[in-house]
Amino acid sequence: MALFFDQEWFDAKLRETGRTRDEVAAALRLSRAQVDEIWKDQRELAHHEVSVLAQLLAAPPADVANKAGVSTPVPSSPTAAGQAGDSAVMAKLAEMDAHLERIERAVADLQSLILATRNS
Repeated sequence: MALFFDQEWFDAKLRETGRTRDEVAAALRLSRAQVDEIWKDQRELAHHEVSVLAQLLAAPPADVANKAGVSTPVPSSPTAAGQAGDSAVMAKLAEMDAHLERIERAVADLQSLILATRNS
């Protein structure tokens, strides 16, 4: 169970965005009773539900998770995940580039040896 679900904040965000709890239920693919359980602090939001609710309420996922209760997971930022993935890809490309350079040098050395033995 999530502790300290901030009903007032969520109700204010619903009013601000012109949304209803029925729309929350539809977006989260839950019944209205399940959404009411969330509002009564009797059911936790999963990380993917935090993301959906954040989009619906036009709020940052971290704010939604924070207001949903102390044990609510904050979804990882796609940007942060993308940047971590990008740096891993770049590191792998640099490693492959260095390996390719060593192979090219070895091939050039072998060609030189072959030409030297033919000319002798």
